[in-house]
Amino acid sequence: MTKINDIASKDFGKVAVLMGGDSAEREVSLKSGQAVLTALLASGVDAHAIDPATDNVHDLPAAGFNRAFIILHGRGGEDGSMQAVLESIGLPYTGSGVLGSALSMDKLRCKWLWQGAGLPTPAWRVLKTADDAEQAITLGLPLMMKPAREGSSIGISKVESAEQLKDAWRFAREYDDSVIAEQFVEGGEYTVSILNGEALPAILLETPREFYDYAAKYQANDTQYICPCGLDTEAEAAMRALAVQAAEVAGVEGWGRVDLMRDAQGNNWLIEVNTVPGMTDHSLVPMAARAADIGFDELVLRILATSCERETRA
Repeated sequence: MTKINDIASKDFGKVAVLMGGDSAEREVSLKSGQAVLTALLASGVDAHAIDPATDNVHDLPAAGFNRAFIILHGRGGEDGSMQAVLESIGLPYTGSGVLGSALSMDKLRCKWLWQGAGLPTPAWRVLKTADDAEQAITLGLPLMMKPAREGSSIGISKVESAEQLKDAWRFAREYDDSVIAEQFVEGGEYTVSILNGEALPAILLETPREFYDYAAKYQANDTQYICPCGLDTEAEAAMRALAVQAAEVAGVEGWGRVDLMRDAQGNNWLIEVNTVPGMTDHSLVPMAARAADIGFDELVLRILATSCERETRA
């Protein structure tokens, strides 16, 4: 593993901070990207903002760029497609590779992987039509309706009555033609950030909203982030170990974040994994890093250093 102390800022060369894009999470990506760019510049890295929505990524090698820091959220940046482009032009990049990114972005395939590995994840149904949505009632109510390939809780609804099923399916269907209904887990909502294969302190999320939705993540001022999370040492260690295992099964590399629910009986349930988590002032990875005595600028450098691992393997 490359240690950040072994790398001088100038050794990273010219760095493209890929932000924005054209996914449903563009605005969040721009905020994350600006925070990352500012941190890199403060550390003396020759970093430049690149927006794939307007800039041709294929031109980066000719423009003298040596590597890319991917901070594109959602489709086009977190699903393996940008990773594939960078592979094709030979430009090292941060985080997970093509396969790990694609599998993690797709909640359905990620749940298949977890199920196959014997890891706990709530029961689900794949819903191809609005009429199929009625069959989701077999999961019990309430349940969660979500597009399979979106992030930031975009397109997700909590369904509390049979009458809401079709409208919730239609809402999710606006964002993806693959829709899943998932059994609702009553309990605490937690997230565990992963950095170079190690889990950072868990965070308990509390919101007065129905669930930790887009507004709770990026807009609300009444969302509470509790770290230390309140679990005893053994319980948190088990949660962190499960998160690391879940990330490994999904093919996550470098960094990421695993979201879980913990029910009243103390069972942990895997919900999803993010391979390019947010890096805004509301974001969870920087918060977990601070709890581990890792400042934001250092965190950004450590993530950038994951591109060196990929460069070494090339």
